[in-house]
Amino acid sequence: MLILDGKAVAAKVLAEVKAGVQDFSRKTGVTPTLAVILVGDFAPSTIYVRNKKKAADEAGIASRDYLFPAGSTQEQLEATVQEINRDPAIHGILLQLPLPAGLDADAAVRAIAPEKDADGLHPCNLGQLLAGTPTLVPCTPAGCLEILDHYGIELRGTEAVVLGRSRLVGKPLAQLLLGRHATVTMCHTKTRDLAAHTRRADVLCVAAGKAGVVTGEMIKEGAVVIDVGINRLDSDKLVGDVDFESAAKKARAITPVPGGVGPMTIAMLLRNTLLAAERQHASLSPSGRA
Repeated sequence: MLILDGKAVAAKVLAEVKAGVQDFSRKTGVTPTLAVILVGDFAPSTIYVRNKKKAADEAGIASRDYLFPAGSTQEQLEATVQEINRDPAIHGILLQLPLPAGLDADAAVRAIAPEKDADGLHPCNLGQLLAGTPTLVPCTPAGCLEILDHYGIELRGTEAVVLGRSRLVGKPLAQLLLGRHATVTMCHTKTRDLAAHTRRADVLCVAAGKAGVVTGEMIKEGAVVIDVGINRLDSDKLVGDVDFESAAKKARAITPVPGGVGPMTIAMLLRNTLLAAERQHASLSPSGRA
């Protein structure tokens, strides 16, 4: 049974991003820059933003923090987004989700200029993905595909099952798998006889948001399992949406939690930021110069 090491794959992606940033900056004199917007003091978001900032620094990507206290208004948030949209020195925008209660996350994401949408969640970028012409792709689904590619797991013609239909992971991941010619089934909380679907999967991707929702008896012998979930138990232990111990007895390859998909999200965010910077600079003129 093969452990799909997301830390190792993320390190490879980040090394490639760092080299790309150095090359881009040498040619253009421009440093790719990511704006990070954080509202409130939700502890997991604060930690995640800190980790993203550290990774950006290591890759040579500049970051600017826009910190709002809890109780900030929608108008304040969107005004800042528009200000960043107009700033040519900022190439990517990360709006840390979830937002505090009372704020409209969908409206805030729509306010982001699509070409600066480092998270790939703007409706225009999601529409491009649906059309089969992806631009900036949501980071976690892109990270799942990167892991599969790194380990040479063929998707063409496979039965792929995605458990979870969120706009953040499940839906875009299904589109990416379809783009690789997998036959995709999407399951969710209203799916009848979930195990009947998961047992058919050659590739099973689980993003249900519930610890241990998939057990070994629900997995096909020899399947590849991508566990996107991150759940903290009362014991403070981090676990995925898949019961790792029982699943590992059936799967031929599986991502661990932690250390699987999680590290890939930040790596793909920084790749998107570099890609956005390259595209924005190229669009300034046919020669790529202002």
